[in-house]
Amino acid sequence: MLRHIRYLTAVAEHQSFTRAAEALHVSQPTLSQQVKQLESSLQAQLLDRSGRTVRLTDAGEAYLRYARRALRELDAGTRAIHDVQDLSRGSLRLATTPTFTSYLIGPLIERFSTRHPGIALSVREMTQDRIEAALAEDSLDLGIAFAEARSPEVEAQALFVETLSLVVGGNHPRAGAQEPLALQELEQERLVLLSSDFATRRHINTHFRDHGIAPHIAIEADSISAIVEIIRRGQLATVLPEASAREQSGLHPIDLSPAIPHRTAALLRRKGAYTSAASEAFTELAVTWG
Repeated sequence: MLRHIRYLTAVAEHQSFTRAAEALHVSQPTLSQQVKQLESSLQAQLLDRSGRTVRLTDAGEAYLRYARRALRELDAGTRAIHDVQDLSRGSLRLATTPTFTSYLIGPLIERFSTRHPGIALSVREMTQDRIEAALAEDSLDLGIAFAEARSPEVEAQALFVETLSLVVGGNHPRAGAQEPLALQELEQERLVLLSSDFATRRHINTHFRDHGIAPHIAIEADSISAIVEIIRRGQLATVLPEASAREQSGLHPIDLSPAIPHRTAALLRRKGAYTSAASEAFTELAVTWG
């Protein structure tokens, strides 16, 4: 039955028996026969084969929703069997938002890898929405983002409070300023900000809107490292975590008044998910880090 479900899933994803067979490395007749056997055992047509592409029927949609959930649990069971409690081997799938890539993830991963060299790490950078979706699909073990998780399938464990500030480079006229900058004065600055796909940008936009500020956004970027280089070499400004600015040479954080509300950095995981020894060890390290 498990093979039948995987075959059905592949056909649904590729919308083609030919492409699904190629992805599964089986012959098309074998794949078609296995799916027909599944339909026969369930006494229901799961696929509509009448069009140019193969699509799930209503019955197929309903069945596959539960079948995928079962596959996630079976995969978690496989990982549980291979999990080694002494951390001599194992794996950890981690994702983080770009905000934390710039100052947190490097030293945190370095410390974890030094402590547990036998753990194979997979680290990805993505938006919080994508992290939550990946956790719900069980394609990630942990995510580092913010406490305000949107998905009901995801739970958050608070790590520390993050402070956002204006950040400029050494060539900027405000470099080295000690006094807070009035928020209204931001309208005189040319800003480089993350795109609106990111939670950090939405948080900043909300603060600007609440105070009637319409700053000049000269550049939008999907990479904090790119923003840092632009700021460091020119006279534009940005809004970044204060900790990120202090980790980077040539950057100068400046407090804003009124300050952008603090956010709580958090470790995200799927509710009820199996927690491996590697996940437990990383969680312990991340909580004490903050």
